[in-house]
Amino acid sequence: MMRQTLDAGLAQLGLELPESARDTLCAFGEAVVKQNEVMNLTAITQPDQVAKLHLLDSLTVLACADLAGKRLIDVGCGAGFPGVPLAIACKDARITLLDSLGKRVKWLEETLPTLGISAECVTARAEEAVAQRRESYDYATSRAVARLNILLELTAPYVKVGGAVLAMKGTAAKQELAESGDAIRKLGLQLEAVREFPIDDTAHAVIVLRKIAPTPKQYPRRYAKIKQSPL
Repeated sequence: MMRQTLDAGLAQLGLELPESARDTLCAFGEAVVKQNEVMNLTAITQPDQVAKLHLLDSLTVLACADLAGKRLIDVGCGAGFPGVPLAIACKDARITLLDSLGKRVKWLEETLPTLGISAECVTARAEEAVAQRRESYDYATSRAVARLNILLELTAPYVKVGGAVLAMKGTAAKQELAESGDAIRKLGLQLEAVREFPIDDTAHAVIVLRKIAPTPKQYPRRYAKIKQSPL
């Protein structure tokens, strides 16, 4: 069921992936469901829902950006979405998976090589890891981490000028965008597009924000401060 749903969804998204990539996507989806029995990774465990709400949702990023030969950081990757499906679908992209929860990252570090998936796994808080990685990525993406005006302060500093933040959002995408004007301006970003993808009758959106100027050095602030007074 996972594979059938994946194949049908890829056609809808207009994405063509080789058989081997489709096999690996499903193998990773199954690995997440199996590990979820002993570790809280996801509330979504039905094979068709894993295909739609994890695998296909992650791959909408490919419809918004060409990752070939590019560096992308997935900030707050959780169980590996969207970063791992992107690493599977675009083998020559250089993907970094960043999460603050060590046991999740350790599981990814152990699991990915067994499936032939290449990605750098980093355990750290987003606002701290940026010190060594500032403006060194072509893209930063994130899913289900925080409201957009908070999320942008955590992701924009990673992106080099000319690159983009690819923020994955649900039905509240436009509402969150409306409250993020100051954050977009202060962080050196510019709205380029909001791409919407209906998956299973639910709105999924990728907000593409181009980096047009360096992010001022005072950002990101400490997380407590970001949350207390978003830009």
